[in-house]
Amino acid sequence: MAATNGDAELTVAEEAKEEEEATDDGGGGVSSQWLRAAVLGASDGLVSTAALMLGIGAARPADARAVLLSGLAGLVAGACSMAIGEYVSVHVQLDVELADLERRRRRGGPAPAGLGLHAAAAAVSRPGQAAAASALSFAAGAALPLLAAWFVAGAYRVRVVVVVATASLALAAFGAAGARLGRAPGGRAGLRAVVGGLLAMAATYGVMKLFRTHGV
Repeated sequence: MAATNGDAELTVAEEAKEEEEATDDGGGGVSSQWLRAAVLGASDGLVSTAALMLGIGAARPADARAVLLSGLAGLVAGACSMAIGEYVSVHVQLDVELADLERRRRRGGPAPAGLGLHAAAAAVSRPGQAAAASALSFAAGAALPLLAAWFVAGAYRVRVVVVVATASLALAAFGAAGARLGRAPGGRAGLRAVVGGLLAMAATYGVMKLFRTHGV
């Protein structure tokens, strides 16, 4: 049975590599998928951390230390969450593909013709590498608003402007980069990323401001 599982894993990896080679010319290879995933992870870290810092700042505008610590906590917690989620997801996806391949072999049927790009990435990559990549991309995005606020001395409003401006510029770059990797126009994608991020930050700020106003 061990040998069979080893053969199945080898077959999955070989088919994944063949699919990667077949799709590289169209801009949909595994490498592009990994890069797009990294861009999305960085955008996620950027938006969630910036929104968290603005929300805490709205609740406690005079406490700059609390704002910075909340951003740091968001970076660490988010990176850990992304790593664990990706690790489990890659394992589950690979287990499903291997089990499906084994069932087909037992029935004497043909092997699956296509594993899908996510399954290909799961087969070729190690779960630990995927987890580390997700954590690092999230942390890289989350570090931008945190560092922007960290090195700004001044009133809370100044920090808000700096965090929002930094987040907006970075989101525009991330959105455009993600679209370019898929060979799509980057302008609209960047604009959508900025609008979405601003809405998330405004919603968090507004809710926390409302709670503070009512003495919660």
